[in-house]
Amino acid sequence: MKTWFITGGTPGGFGMAYAEAALAAGDSVVLTARRPHLLDDWARRHGDNALVLPLDVTDTRQIRDAVATAEERFGRIDVLVNNAGRGWYGSVEGMPDADVRRSFELNFFSITAILRAVLPGMRARHSGWIINMSSVAGLKSVPGFGYYSAAKYALEGLTDALREEVEPFGIHVLTVEPGAFRTRAYASFADEPVAETVDAYRPFLETVRAAMIGQDGKQPGDPARGVQAVMNAMRQQTPPRRIVLGAAGYDAVHGRLEDMLAEVRANEAASRGADFPPAPAP
Repeated sequence: MKTWFITGGTPGGFGMAYAEAALAAGDSVVLTARRPHLLDDWARRHGDNALVLPLDVTDTRQIRDAVATAEERFGRIDVLVNNAGRGWYGSVEGMPDADVRRSFELNFFSITAILRAVLPGMRARHSGWIINMSSVAGLKSVPGFGYYSAAKYALEGLTDALREEVEPFGIHVLTVEPGAFRTRAYASFADEPVAETVDAYRPFLETVRAAMIGQDGKQPGDPARGVQAVMNAMRQQTPPRRIVLGAAGYDAVHGRLEDMLAEVRANEAASRGADFPPAPAP
């Protein structure tokens, strides 16, 4: 039986889907949320196998306390799911500085803090799984969500390095890149007017906001099916390093990588010509 530590336990989201799947498999779950009272009924239904903890993932003290409580209750953390996060929209030029910084604090720096809190126990046991929830936007940047995309790109790079660093300790690392899934991720857009410091971008951002509101509740991705795809990947004899979730997400990433590879190949001569010339033969 494994113990899962899952951030971002919003009802209806990926965090809850992971928790339900883990419990169905006979595992124990620590599910964290900024508003844990919303999970009271859920926790009661699952008894001693589920523990809900308050956690603002941007607060390093709360992170340390939550990890310590989880390890005290269940003895260890076998699977860490870094799921908490959200996107703010705005132009690269005109998004308010405070929104830029809170985007990186939530979508990148909080993950580094959680990793540093959980990894010592995994290293000591020479076992563990880390699931970092990235996004299709971490492989194909989305206009209007440039800073969200940038944070996810940063997470992709961090995760690729982490995977090789912890492999000698028996720790597996998987990057998950969902497309549009039917979570509550878009629900707040209706209540948030465009906050933009450069008026020239406002018409574009109004269309971005309208599109997000229009998609809410109609996204094609099913969180439960997405989580099952992740769990199936974890069971493979040679697990993948990453998995893209959703048909549209797959198509977008596939097209992006094909275009990038074609462009790299088209400029091969320029790339190779940037080196010092080879030394003349003696």
